[in-house]
Amino acid sequence: MKIAITGGTGFVGRHLTVALLGEGHEAIIVARGIDRRDPSILGSGARFVAASTDDAEALRRAFSGCDAVAHFAGINREIGAQTYERVHVQGTRAVVDAARAAGATKIVYLSFLRARPACGSPYHESKWAAEELVRGSGIDHTILKSGVIYGRGDHLLDHVSRALYTFPVFPLVGLRPTRLRPVYVGDVVRLARSALTDPRLSRRTVAVLGPEELAAGDAIRRIAAAVGREVPVVPAPVWVHRILAWIFERTMTIPLVAAAQVRILSETVVEPLPFADVPPADLAPATMFSVERIRAELPPAGPFGLRDLRVFAR
Repeated sequence: MKIAITGGTGFVGRHLTVALLGEGHEAIIVARGIDRRDPSILGSGARFVAASTDDAEALRRAFSGCDAVAHFAGINREIGAQTYERVHVQGTRAVVDAARAAGATKIVYLSFLRARPACGSPYHESKWAAEELVRGSGIDHTILKSGVIYGRGDHLLDHVSRALYTFPVFPLVGLRPTRLRPVYVGDVVRLARSALTDPRLSRRTVAVLGPEELAAGDAIRRIAAAVGREVPVVPAPVWVHRILAWIFERTMTIPLVAAAQVRILSETVVEPLPFADVPPADLAPATMFSVERIRAELPPAGPFGLRDLRVFAR
């Protein structure tokens, strides 16, 4: 198959691209630019097309001859013109139109587990609007509503592990206990690959969750164990994290936490909203969030430094 992957230089998109190439598929990476954290995707054998997801003409050219589109482009913070409305809503509308024009017969869209309308979060609402555009496209589709994803090159393990080296305590988001089911990126990719051809996933919205439910604090402690650090994990009010997110978004190249992530982490992330099906048993994520698995996916050890600040990155 010839498959276009929007956001193909991002975290999950890179993993999907490598997996598809390994199976002998032709991969077209569509992205605004190369993720500076891992430019190795350029040497993977995929063809790279520099295009914004709301550039309809560029997308039509990129999708030409493609059998399917994996729409994995997305943002978790707004920067200038890159707003949730532009990237998630207008971008998905352009992707759907371009896929239809190219004759693609399948769209696989990566959304968030609790994306939903009228919830007061522009991130959640824009991801939901994108889901609805895919459902109404008239093209066979699978929507993957995923929980918190971890793996090599992610935000969770990268930033939490580095925070454990940097700060004397680790503040949890909110005073109420929250829970999550971390899902391994390899399991997400396996579901996405299956969605391209498996009729059981045709025109379905599927929940993508790891096999183990953990308290948020226990998840952090497990990462700390993998890193070999002992740092107190303490709850902090949501408003404190909102202030920190405001500061980090304006000072860090990749914020330690962004406003959308504060909202995500302030909720329990163990069930989909407003709906999603359970995947077939043979495709359900099965990788445990174990110390051994975490350790295998960790970035190089070390704290945050001056290079993580925007003023020095320039």
